[in-house]
Amino acid sequence: AALQENLDKKLFGQHLVNKVVVKAVRGFLNNTNAKKPLALSLHGWTGTGKNFVSKIVAESIYKRGLQSKYVHQFVATLHFPHAHSINLYKDQLQSWIRGNVSICPRSLFIFDEMDKMHAGLIDSIKPFLDYYELLDGVSYRQAIFIFLSNAGAEKITEVALDFWRNGRTREDIQLTDIQNALSVSVFNNKNSGFWHSTLIDRNLIDYFIPFLPLEYKHVKMCVRVEIESRGYTVDEDIVSRIAEEMTYFPREERVYSDKGCKTVDAKLDYYYD
Repeated sequence: AALQENLDKKLFGQHLVNKVVVKAVRGFLNNTNAKKPLALSLHGWTGTGKNFVSKIVAESIYKRGLQSKYVHQFVATLHFPHAHSINLYKDQLQSWIRGNVSICPRSLFIFDEMDKMHAGLIDSIKPFLDYYELLDGVSYRQAIFIFLSNAGAEKITEVALDFWRNGRTREDIQLTDIQNALSVSVFNNKNSGFWHSTLIDRNLIDYFIPFLPLEYKHVKMCVRVEIESRGYTVDEDIVSRIAEEMTYFPREERVYSDKGCKTVDAKLDYYYD
């Protein structure tokens, strides 16, 4: 219930995310006989809410949210920076996941910047995501894996723009309109950690979840919530000014914010110093 409530209140313009994440996480947590871990892959431009959603999922399961000792975050450029060390990273990653799931079967692993991860590295965790009852005496079936990536964002925008240009609302977009094209796009993207990955090839990712690019009205929603979270009364003039300061694309139509809501916080510092 907390997961649904937080997404309803704090996530804007992402009806697909809201629907799929709640159903997937709730269904998985209620399943006493899951056949494999839950694997969600979140895709979209910067500032559309991927990190935010992984944070809300963590908070809905663990009392301390991202601070919980059962939540483990990996950032590709920080934890796996060097291509020549990929074999070492594979061993470390397997050891880390095995050790933590042994301590807590309901562990959460979040992989950020999947588009910057070296190709082939993520395949080292394939056994943990597969349909095994036990691996060396350890069951991984209660664990949750969340992958965050900008890869596939172009494909998502292409679909969203087609709907917009045809006079249809973004809420008309269904998961079936995007999911298959998104998984193929990510699989064939050489600049993605999922390039030709066995995780995709073997259908071990349960959901590819598209984060649609945000429109002007969504940026204004982000600004309002951020102002309220700081304890200020919402000033609609400031809301509009911050939303107008964003840059929008495509250049002619100017439909979508190219940074989503990413810089809202910093821009508010200028108005409320």
